[in-house]
Amino acid sequence: MNLRRTNYLYAITCAVFFFLLSNLSYGQFMETQADGTSLPEKEYNRQSGLWIGMYTKYKIGEKLFYYGEYHMRRRDQLVQNMAQIYLRFGLSYLVNEKFEVTGGIVTPFYWAPEDLYSSQEQIDKVVNQFRFWQQFLFIQSMGRVKIYHQIRTEQRWKRDYLVGSPFKLTHRMRYKITTYIPLNKPKLQDKTLFFSGYNEIFIQAGKPVLYNYFEDNRLFLGLGYVINEKFQLQAGYMKSIQQRERGFDLNNRDIIRFSVYHNLDFTRGKNRPKIQEINPVL
Repeated sequence: MNLRRTNYLYAITCAVFFFLLSNLSYGQFMETQADGTSLPEKEYNRQSGLWIGMYTKYKIGEKLFYYGEYHMRRRDQLVQNMAQIYLRFGLSYLVNEKFEVTGGIVTPFYWAPEDLYSSQEQIDKVVNQFRFWQQFLFIQSMGRVKIYHQIRTEQRWKRDYLVGSPFKLTHRMRYKITTYIPLNKPKLQDKTLFFSGYNEIFIQAGKPVLYNYFEDNRLFLGLGYVINEKFQLQAGYMKSIQQRERGFDLNNRDIIRFSVYHNLDFTRGKNRPKIQEINPVL
């Protein structure tokens, strides 16, 4: 079986897997309404935010990379209140030029929304989570277009904002399909302007999850610029539809994103040739 055929079979497998998983999650929600009561009408809560992030990928061995994400996220009229500080760390192993696996830990910090609790309730204004994560990344090349299929799983220990509330374990599964299209050059290299877009589906499970199995869907459109093989920039707009705990109320979020991508190769000698094509950090 040649590599191109393998690419297409893998893409189809990813799509079918998450289609079935989405339908299973919806079916579980429907079972909770099997007592004959009608489903509540959906309620949408409009929100806006600004996410600033830095992504790093540092080569530390022939096939081994350090991977990091560092985010500051604000909310309410884009920047009015702090939302999250989000830190992700991992090690990536390059199986081959088209397939990569990553694993690590995540330590996000969340700021309590001001309108979530009454003034009589005692809350912690900032709470943290503990997570392990695993990722499988598969790359397709279709002419000048690159398509990335990313499957990510997370084990999350999280709590609410009430003082003394316990940590509870939930599981989250994510599938993201991303494309990068160079606009002024035939491939991603120095001084390339490129279009980027992705759609990512989030599904969660676990004892605390009763109604919101379908956690989030994020659609992003943006532009990026490759300064050189070490630095890339990207900015764009993201629409997020986020299902809340009761299932029928959703956050309709409009988010502006600015990202910096930093790559380093600690194994390269001074006389090694320059990279001819750049794979963006994901």
